[in-house]
Amino acid sequence: MARPVRIEYEGAFYHVTTRGNERGRIFFTETDYERIKDYLKEAQDKYGYLLHGYILMTNHYHLIVETPHSNLHEIMHYINSSYTTYINRKRGRAGHLFQGRYKAILVDKDTYLLELSRYLHLNPVRAGIVAKPEEYPHSSYRSYIRKEKEDLVHRKLILEMISQRRKEVHKAYKEYVERGIGEEDASPLKNVYAGVILGSQAFIKQTLKRLTGELLGKEHIAHRRELKTSLTSGAIIDTLCRHYKITDKEVFQSSNHWRNIAIYLIKKFTSLPNGQIGELFGDLSYSAVAKAYQRFVVRLDEDTSLRKVVEKCSETLS
Repeated sequence: MARPVRIEYEGAFYHVTTRGNERGRIFFTETDYERIKDYLKEAQDKYGYLLHGYILMTNHYHLIVETPHSNLHEIMHYINSSYTTYINRKRGRAGHLFQGRYKAILVDKDTYLLELSRYLHLNPVRAGIVAKPEEYPHSSYRSYIRKEKEDLVHRKLILEMISQRRKEVHKAYKEYVERGIGEEDASPLKNVYAGVILGSQAFIKQTLKRLTGELLGKEHIAHRRELKTSLTSGAIIDTLCRHYKITDKEVFQSSNHWRNIAIYLIKKFTSLPNGQIGELFGDLSYSAVAKAYQRFVVRLDEDTSLRKVVEKCSETLS
């Protein structure tokens, strides 16, 4: 089974998710929630990472982690192995508590960190557990909206993104998070590139330069093709618009041949599946994307002028 690539470097930010094995519970009592926080703190002391936010749910948890020392693997191994040992001893069980490896998404802090913190803190609201995020006791949210600081959480960076006025910052953050209630489609994670990178086009390009050919040459690495290119669907559409002085609206119109050109180029330069490509163009079905692509390939063989347009765009993207 293909595994996501691990991207680690000094000063990196991550959204980390760990889920219970077979979607089972990982927290059984109130004491369990406190115990994993003990391990989170011990890992801070041992490995020097910074925790910018957390949410502990019944069968999974989310963390926003910064690694000054390029050691996420060691941090997560310590936390999860320590907590698994604790639960197994306490409950007289054996075996895995968590579902495989943790999932880590590298985050562009300048573009997505603030939005990601809101997404985490609204998790219990989206799940229907509470009406307001401050009602949920097992998250870093209360620390963000109150003056009293939780030693575990480094909140300064995210709060400064809201306001430079200390007296108003907690209220401003609370208002920011509450504006996200009810916005089900507002998840920043829908913009994750190659399953592991959340950031701007420039951030993605910069990150991909860190990946070695030896690493990407391994067969078990997921999204290998996508990781070997810095192109996203958005970059391809932007290039098409800029090159031919057209608008996004023209590209997405079903009656316009620019849409078919865009679909062809996205399939050529990325590894996005047909389903995701269809979502970009107004909920086209998997088969509709496949048929549009196949028809366009036939047209390319027959239409010399169209082929020149595509070749020119391909050269620019390459």
